[in-house]
Parts: sequence; C-alpha cells; structure tokens
Amino acid sequence: MPAMQQRLDTGLPFIKMHGLGNDFVIVDARAQDAPITPTLARGIGHRQFGVGFDQLAVIEKGEADAHLVFYNSDGSTSAACGNATRCIARLLMDETGRSALKLTTERGTLHARDAGDGLTSVNMGHPQLDWREVPLAEEMDTLELPIEGTPTATGMGNPHCTFFVDNAEAIPLAEFGARYEYHPLYPERTNVQVAQVIGPDHIRMRVWERGVGITLASGSSSCATAVAAARRGLTGCKVRIDLDGGTLWVDWRDDGVWMTGPTCHVFSGTLTPEFLRSLG
Repeated sequence: MPAMQQRLDTGLPFIKMHGLGNDFVIVDARAQDAPITPTLARGIGHRQFGVGFDQLAVIEKGEADAHLVFYNSDGSTSAACGNATRCIARLLMDETGRSALKLTTERGTLHARDAGDGLTSVNMGHPQLDWREVPLAEEMDTLELPIEGTPTATGMGNPHCTFFVDNAEAIPLAEFGARYEYHPLYPERTNVQVAQVIGPDHIRMRVWERGVGITLASGSSSCATAVAAARRGLTGCKVRIDLDGGTLWVDWRDDGVWMTGPTCHVFSGTLTPEFLRSLG
C-alpha cells in the first residue's frame, strides 16, 4: 500500500516536545512510512487548523543512531535545529537508556549527551565564518556586515544575522525580524537575533526565525549569538543566554559549539485520516 494511502487509512502518529517553548512536532519514521511534504508540514504547523509548531522534525534510520530532517512552519526545510536535536536526543536516550548518541543531519554528524539534572547537550559543530559558508550574496567580512547596526553573520548549518543592541526588549522584533530575514545579502534568508550583553558570560537574546517568525527560543540562534559575541570580544566563549522561554548555556570549544538546556515531552498523538485528507 502506498505510504500516503496507508496514512489516510490509519492516521499518522506524532510527538509534541519543546525546548524552552521552542516547540516541535516529531514524526518517527524509523518503523513507519511518513511521507512528509511541504504541504503536509504547513498544515500540521498551523496553530488553529493543525497542531502548531516552530519546526517539524522527522526521525529516520541512518548510519548513526538516527538521521534527522527539519521543516519550518512555512513548509521550507532547514539543515539545523538545535533545540529539536536536543529534544530528539533526550527522547532517544530515554528510549535506549544510553547517555550519549550520534545523530546525523544535513548539517553533519552531531554528538549529544545527557548533561545531568534533566539537561541535554548537543554539539552543533564548528561555526561557519566564511561568507560563502553562511552563505552571503557577496564577499565580505562576516564580523561586521555593511547593514545599519553592523550585525555579525554566522552559519550554524543555517544562516544567522546577530545585532548587538543596548536593550533587547526595546526592539520591535516582529517588524525588525521580518525586515532583515529577507535582506539581499542573505540569498537563503536568515534567522535574526537581537542580543544584549549583560556581562562577560551573560547575554539576553530574542529571536526571529527564518520561515517561522518570533520564537521563544532557538538553539542554533543561541550558538550563533555566542560565537558572534566571542568573535567581537564582547564575551568569552562560554556564556549563559537568556531567551524569552528560558535559559540555554553555550560553550564554543575546540571540537565545536556545545549547547545545553532542558527539554519537555508534552504529549503524543495521532493526526487523523480526516485531517490528512483535508490537506489534499
């Protein structure tokens, strides 16, 4: 039976999780066919007509412990999603009883571990600091872009644009984020962060995610902001980042950027055949 027809007959199981309010629908495709399409992702992501999420993550079989694929709520894909990776790592560690895992994504191979006290850490890999890797539209120094406010560009498997400001709360993020997501220097659009340095190891940060909008937290944005702050000499390489949804800890080490924080399994459910048919 074709995969989609089977789902139209039986429904599609899913899991809802969040990391600091950065929320995800997770579909486990290791033991079932789960034909996710952009249309299906958009439908599930609608907060009134579907389940609602910042990202949808699909767990697939792979050469490592699992392979992860990410969709934004507008149906576009993303190579990286730090908080979703942490959530899935926690899910798989609870499932297997293991304290360390290796996951693959379009970003590459990511290592995750149990950090104790209910926290989960993931190594998001080395930051991409060259303009081609971010990517940007033309050659330039990624440390200070020729944009008002001289933000810093960083790639973490997805593009980021970090503005350092005096007061993160004062920025009208809905307008600000939407404006810079589509800046012509970013051919693949960008995630936008406004970051306020509180101290040498402490940042307050707010996030506009590409293809999503304002989110309560973002793992890859936190990693990009920590890297940008360290490169500019504003902080050290190990920082606490306070987001709208809570706190993450980021440590830029020789082996990559480690990000640590809590996760929550909210509920498990099934998308009904009726709902799936309504998406065409």
